[in-house]
Amino acid sequence: MAVTDEAIEKIKGMIVSGALRPGDRLPKESELAAELGLSRNSLREAVRALSLIRILDVRQGDGTYVTSLDPQLLLEALSFVVDFHRDDTVLEFLAVRRILEPAATAMAASRISEQQLDALSSQLEKRGDAPSVEELVACDLEFHRGIVQSSGNSVLCSLLDGLSGPTTRARIWRGLTQEDAVSRTLHEHRAILAALRDRDAEAARSWATVHIASVEQWLRSTL
Repeated sequence: MAVTDEAIEKIKGMIVSGALRPGDRLPKESELAAELGLSRNSLREAVRALSLIRILDVRQGDGTYVTSLDPQLLLEALSFVVDFHRDDTVLEFLAVRRILEPAATAMAASRISEQQLDALSSQLEKRGDAPSVEELVACDLEFHRGIVQSSGNSVLCSLLDGLSGPTTRARIWRGLTQEDAVSRTLHEHRAILAALRDRDAEAARSWATVHIASVEQWLRSTL
């Protein structure tokens, strides 16, 4: 194992074991290096790597701290990684969305409040029946984010937030090239919303599946 990898594993071990907890300040570099049997250079590299993926927070002049380890914070790294996707992997991202998002939508059916439903409804009505493609895609992202947040699962919400980026361009191209894309999207949004108002988890799941699958089907036919 590379020396830096060993250092990362040792710091990880301290966090997983509870020796270091969220918000804790790490011991001074010289003390921690001696405690873990590491060189100060390898420890420094490990800290730098762990700070990039939001495990540690290096505060200049103050010290190094364990972050909150909140799922949303940790999964920010996913958003960074998926930005490197190739066009031929967009279908795979859509397939993952098709697995996760309908489940989140079904979970939201029993948890989403009337106020949240009214806000989503108002958002849809505000766009009217003929929004621009850019407006429609922005509304689509906001609409689904609002529903997923209502699922009550912060990990699922963060995962889907990270996965939405690679499929944005595909949704824009669909809106520009498929004749009925705008009207179909609005119809599917309203159907999802109606199922949520009825507290019908299975109908909400089915409409969310149809909604994502229609983009996936269009993209597959154009590649």
